Amino acid sequence: MPHPDADKWNAVYLASMHVRNEPVRVLKDHSYLLPKSGTALDLACGTGVNAIFLAQHGLQTFAWDISEQAIKQLRETVNRLHLNIHTEIRNVIDMPPEVETFDVITISYFLERTLMPYIINALRMHGLLFYQTFLKERVDDTGPTNDAYRLAENELLELCAGLHIVKYLEEGMIGNVANGFRNEAMLIGQRR
Repeated sequence: MPHPDADKWNAVYLASMHVRNEPVRVLKDHSYLLPKSGTALDLACGTGVNAIFLAQHGLQTFAWDISEQAIKQLRETVNRLHLNIHTEIRNVIDMPPEVETFDVITISYFLERTLMPYIINALRMHGLLFYQTFLKERVDDTGPTNDAYRLAENELLELCAGLHIVKYLEEGMIGNVANGFRNEAMLIGQRR
């Protein structure tokens, strides 16, 4: 029997309501930090735009999502672009990544606090986590309506306390909120 979240996300992807065309800013703007080779995981990948970006940067890439429809769309893109991405329909809450498996993990717009120790431990030594998701403090209604799926102020720093923080950005409501990086937090952390 499918997980209720799988049904919800299958409907979202079937309606093409949740499709991004480019990788998240934390990954795109800091791609120069990516290793020249290694393994990468796009966790809760959706239609896999981050996975595609990682594969195009020479990493052996894995893409996991609970939505069969999202993975189907990603597989079609992978075949069209002739990329080598290992896709899997996977409930990461029930089946988190194994210990010391990946050199890079990217997570965008997905928040499951109980998974953070598994995610950190899934990084190999010197591995990098690229994380970007929504904040409770926001200037508009972009993102989930349920605050349980949004970060509190500096919460991402706390969740990633076991990592060396390479980059963190959370601008909140400071200054001219019409400009800057609002509604979200981004973090790059390294396992040492």
